[in-house]
Amino acid sequence: MTMNKLEGVLTFLRAAEQLKNTMRSAYTSEGRQESTAEHTWRLCLMVMMFEHDFLDIDFTRLLKMCIIHDLGEAISGDIPAIEQVPGQDKAQQERLDLQQLIEPLPGYLQQDILSLWDEYEQASSPEAKLAKAMDKLETLLQHTQGDNPESFNYGFNLMYGRKYTDSYELTAQIRQLLDVETEKLARSNDTMPEVG
Repeated sequence: MTMNKLEGVLTFLRAAEQLKNTMRSAYTSEGRQESTAEHTWRLCLMVMMFEHDFLDIDFTRLLKMCIIHDLGEAISGDIPAIEQVPGQDKAQQERLDLQQLIEPLPGYLQQDILSLWDEYEQASSPEAKLAKAMDKLETLLQHTQGDNPESFNYGFNLMYGRKYTDSYELTAQIRQLLDVETEKLARSNDTMPEVG
């Protein structure tokens, strides 16, 4: 790699560090807001735990997708699912932010990252579908163990990301376990959605 390309990679890595400062709506078990970088780290760890349960999945590709799936948030931040405005295209903005972030990289690396991100966003492969499912499950797991504020809406989580988490038998089983915990928390915080 040329010196110019090395400098571009370092510039990108410096900009990506912002994910350590990008806060999400989740809270840690000690009550501190979680960063996007922390979410991404545990998502990758979570995926690693189930490698032997998905033998037909390209795990290198899956892990790369998990690592880059929220990179665009380094520019404009995270918009929690519960706060998304109907008609507003979060994905479009995130892709534009990602393109800005990866601009210093050599063209082939830019293309690698954009291809992986597009595949993830469109859930166009088994790896992308599994990455989406695990991303939602990691969020739900954090919401069940975080020291969340009293106003936290656990009821929202009972439907959040279900179309992805129900894609695989194992992710549906994990979801079922997390839903039991979520329902308990929703009842104790009076945020259970009304049925019917």
